[in-house]
Order: sequence, then C-alpha cells, then structure tokens
Amino acid sequence: MGSCKDQEDKLTKRVFFHGPIIVGAGPSGLAVSACLSQQGVPSLILEKSDCIASLWQYKTYDRLKLHLPKNFCELPFLGFPEHFPKYPTKHQFIAYIESYAAHFSIQPRFKQAVQHAVFDHSARFWRVQTQDFEYISKWLIVATGENAEPVIPEIAGIDKFNGPVVHTSEYKSGSEFRNQRVLVVGCGNSGMEVSLDLCRYNAIPHMVVRNTVHVLPREMFGFSTFGIAMALLKWFPLRLVDKILLLIANFTLGNTDQLGLRRPKTGPIELKNITGKTPVLDVGALSQIKSGKIKVMEGVKEITKNVARFTDGQEKEIDSVILATGYRSNVPSWLKGNDFFTKDGMPKTPFPNGWKGDNGLYTVGFTRRGLLGTTYDAGKIAQDIAEQWRPITIKDCKSTHVILLGKS
Repeated sequence: MGSCKDQEDKLTKRVFFHGPIIVGAGPSGLAVSACLSQQGVPSLILEKSDCIASLWQYKTYDRLKLHLPKNFCELPFLGFPEHFPKYPTKHQFIAYIESYAAHFSIQPRFKQAVQHAVFDHSARFWRVQTQDFEYISKWLIVATGENAEPVIPEIAGIDKFNGPVVHTSEYKSGSEFRNQRVLVVGCGNSGMEVSLDLCRYNAIPHMVVRNTVHVLPREMFGFSTFGIAMALLKWFPLRLVDKILLLIANFTLGNTDQLGLRRPKTGPIELKNITGKTPVLDVGALSQIKSGKIKVMEGVKEITKNVARFTDGQEKEIDSVILATGYRSNVPSWLKGNDFFTKDGMPKTPFPNGWKGDNGLYTVGFTRRGLLGTTYDAGKIAQDIAEQWRPITIKDCKSTHVILLGKS
C-alpha cells in the first residue's frame, strides 16, 4: 500500500483507493485479496474487528474442528500444512488463516466498521463510510459473509428466566455448565456439538428440535461423506446421489426419525443447494442421544423463571439456555441504494452467478457452498477486475484533498 506522493492530508477524512475496497477480513475477504494480488491488482480490506477471521477467533467454541477434510477448506494458492490433521482444529485453522494473510502480505485496516456504502452515480464511484473515513473506489467487494450476526429467536417468557441465556457465539466450553440442566435451542451442527460438549462435563442437555434435519455420518467407509458426495456428483444426478447417501446413513446410523430427528423429504444436498441448510455431520452426538444423555425435545412454547414448557406439553426444569440458532448476513444494514441483495442479505442471483452485480459491485462468501464456493467467487472477481484495472499514474493525483492509496 502506497500513495501517489506518499502523503496524507491531515485535514481530510476522505480516502481514494485505486483498487477495489473489500468489506470483511474473514476467509472470503482474504481469498479475493490474494487472487487480486496474483493479478497485480491492489486491494484494501476494511474490517470492523481488530483481527482477521474474527468469527473464528472470538465466536467459536473451543472444541470446534472443521467438519470437512482440509483439502475442501483450502483458500486459493496456498494449502494447509501437510502435518495438519485431516480435520484441523479451530486453532489450527486460525493459524492457517494468519499465515495465509502473511504469505500474501495482506494488511487490512482494522476497527473500520462500515456504517454505509452507496454508489455515487454522478461520480461513478463507491462511497464507503466508516467512523473514521469515507473510502472511495471504483469497485466494492462485499465479503462480510452469510454468518455476520447471531440470530436471536423470540421465545415467550425468556426475559423472565433466572439463569444465563447465551448464543453459541459466546459459548466456549461445557465446563461453564458443569452438572447443569441446559436447554439447547437448535439442532444443527452447532447445537449437536454443543450438546455433545456439555455431556463431557456431566451436564444434561435438552436439545430442541423445531424442524426436520438431515444427520449424516462425517465419514462413510473411512472416507469423508462430503468427499464421497462430490465424487458421485461427477457421475450421477443429484437426487440419485442423495438417495445413495441416505441409504448409507440409514445403514450406519439407523432410523433417526425414531430419535426425534425427522428427516426432510428433500435430500441433503438438494436441500443445501435450495435453502442453504447444511446437513449435520455426526461426530458423536447421535450415540449420546441414543443413550439418553442428550434429551431431544420438541419446540419451546414458553420459558418461566426456571422451567421450559414444550409444544408437546412436557415441562423441564432448566438452569441455563444456549441458543444454537445460527447466524445471518448483515449486508442490508449498511449497503444502501442497491437491490442486488434480498432483505435477508443474500444475493438474489443464485450460485454460480451471484458474484457480480452492477456498477462495480461484487460479492464473495455468499454461495452457501463453504470455502469451495468462496474460492470460485474469488477467482471470478479477480479476473473480472483485472480486465478493467490499470496502474495509477501521477496525472491521476489531481486533488490534495484526499488520501490517495494504490500502486504508484
């Protein structure tokens, strides 16, 4: 990062950057920055937190591991270290992300929370406002992702509950809930893993299953379930692959409907593609459900000072509540004057064409296909911007009233 005359106007709060501005320093933001650098295009990342991959660093539980093998979770141009296990831990993934940023000399501007971003049609530039500066660029890349903000559901009476109520973004370890009766709201991968973690500390998790859910073994016959699915999809139709996966899952796991985990009528891969709902990859919770250590409950009707009442009429005394209710995009709160995103903060155009909007707007990390989707988007974006970009020259520095960043 440099400037035309290596100077900053102390009187201004405006920054012109000659390359694209990227909002978000998670894996998606880093991936597209690296792809741009490979094309010789500089980029500037604005990050609201004080570190890269803040979701991983601050809002994940201690025992978290990648649910997919590391070869499906690599970012472009730099793989995981060979000595890392097949399923890296949270701390190993963070170390990989930090080494990735260092390898490509990516230096985000931290503590720059974007308040709003809007395209100036008269000037043909994006104006991105943070608490400190107005950043201006021809291109804006939205990389805040699908999991920017915790989802907090409305549950009747929860404001009267005497015990702690925490979202999984605040949950670290079951040691904080030792010997407690814990209501876990949600049965996705987080809800299952948190319930399993609670069992390790002699807690009694009551896991609320509000909807249908696909549970698959993490591995089938010693191979990654996801890897098997990807291989089969090269040869067979999606719905046939779903049938094969469910046949094997029923053989290895048994009929999950009998455990209160009813399967959706739509197959796991098709459902993921349509709704973004990820199947649960079992890492041990199912055996604890079968043994009765994890109690599967129907929807919560009401919570009182120390009791949870369920839709089937049951009542259970509880000491704590953990909300394993997931995350959502926050794009609508700051991207203004643009209809490329839905009210839920997802691109209206589905994968594989949702990476590009109008007027130099791009998105990465909204494919509902994990880091494989991120890699696809990052490459497309970098190639597209590289075809438009030209190195900055001295004659471009016409104003002394802005901080001008970019290659000289």
